[in-house]
Amino acid sequence: MKSGSTLSGNTPLYTPDQRERRNQSPWTLVQGILAPIQFLVFLISAALLTRYVLTGEGFQVAAASVVIKTLFLYAIMYTGALWEHDVYGQYLFAPAFYWEDMVSMVVIALHTLYLAMYLTGLGSSSLLVVVAVAAYATYVVNAGQFLLKLRHARLAEAH
Repeated sequence: MKSGSTLSGNTPLYTPDQRERRNQSPWTLVQGILAPIQFLVFLISAALLTRYVLTGEGFQVAAASVVIKTLFLYAIMYTGALWEHDVYGQYLFAPAFYWEDMVSMVVIALHTLYLAMYLTGLGSSSLLVVVAVAAYATYVVNAGQFLLKLRHARLAEAH
């Protein structure tokens, strides 16, 4: 979820107008709903992938779960871009979220690679799992970026 804090020690993430636009944007609520759902889907999928890696069982279910996770990712990225446009006037790479958006592009690329491989049958199950794990590792980094930004925003707004 895209939230607010500061860009640096003294540059606020939101101007008063941007904060108002954030509060008025319907995409703020959508992001607030989609982010935890996507994370829950991720946890379930990661557990299914781990089960497959450890036991060799359940590949189809694990593979399908990554597809579902990817669809949630697309939804949150699309609505996040709409949110960013509402608040900052551009769909991606607003200065306040530049690095989060950069890492998001890697996350999207890896998930899309997985989806293309899965749907076309290219690559072994082992290769699919490697791509899924890489996608999930970058997703965890990206989620961490947003959680830190959310935490800093709440601390900044409390002061």
